[in-house]
Amino acid sequence: MFTGIIKSLGTINKVQKNEFQLRFEICASKDIFDTTNIGDSVSVNGVCLTAINKVKDKNILFFDVVDETLQKTNFKLLTNLEKVNLETPLKMSDGLDGHIVQGHVDTIGTIINNELIDENWLLEIKIDKKWMKYCILKGSIAIDGISLTIAKINEDYDGKYGSISMSIIPHTLENTNLQFKNRKDTVNIETDFFAKYIEKLLPKKEEDE
Repeated sequence: MFTGIIKSLGTINKVQKNEFQLRFEICASKDIFDTTNIGDSVSVNGVCLTAINKVKDKNILFFDVVDETLQKTNFKLLTNLEKVNLETPLKMSDGLDGHIVQGHVDTIGTIINNELIDENWLLEIKIDKKWMKYCILKGSIAIDGISLTIAKINEDYDGKYGSISMSIIPHTLENTNLQFKNRKDTVNIETDFFAKYIEKLLPKKEEDE
């Protein structure tokens, strides 16, 4: 479990392919590397991955990404030297500064607008309408693992897609991979898990006869 408060940026050092999965070598900051043991979970661009190995002299962490994760995320598009958001798991003694993020990506979104308004950046992302019901005005959402607040919702952006907009403060931009993102780039989306649990608990409406 994570908070969506990114600890640092990592750099993809190498991507290895085999028949069923990708192996990522990621150069992490010293604090992330030192506090991560083999078998520990790390959020990488909002995806909960397990560290399978580490190389101390280069601060390199290794992660395997299976086919199911590749299908639900934009990991298959990541390349060498690309920057990724890193966060270590929430501890019981930590404060919850963002919101509860599971590291289970729901879908991939596409950036359709990012423009500077006053001192902040307005980021607009289109997502499949299937997931729009979990997007709540002033509610939380994780974009590439970053905890953000939804400022605007467009339920019918373009046919099968809706869109959500978030205001990005300079600190968030400077300390996450959003500073490298452009229009048409993809991002991993995790909607608010509380909304999904509530939906599951509510009785289903009977269809009209």
